[in-house]
Amino acid sequence: MMQNKYIFILLFFFVAVTTSFSQQLPTPMGDGSTERAPNPPGTPIDGGLSLLIAAGAFYGIKKSLKR
Repeated sequence: MMQNKYIFILLFFFVAVTTSFSQQLPTPMGDGSTERAPNPPGTPIDGGLSLLIAAGAFYGIKKSLKR
């Protein structure tokens, strides 16, 4: 039971550190211009993600019913 607690704390700090470094730092505007670079296009989340979620749910239900 105690080992699960340490694993949870380790995972929590790992996620906290990786998300804090994933944020983009603002660019300094040293030349006085107010113009910014255009944002890159976002990645679309389409049917692939929903199929992965459905497959995971199906696999989990199948495993739980097998026991």
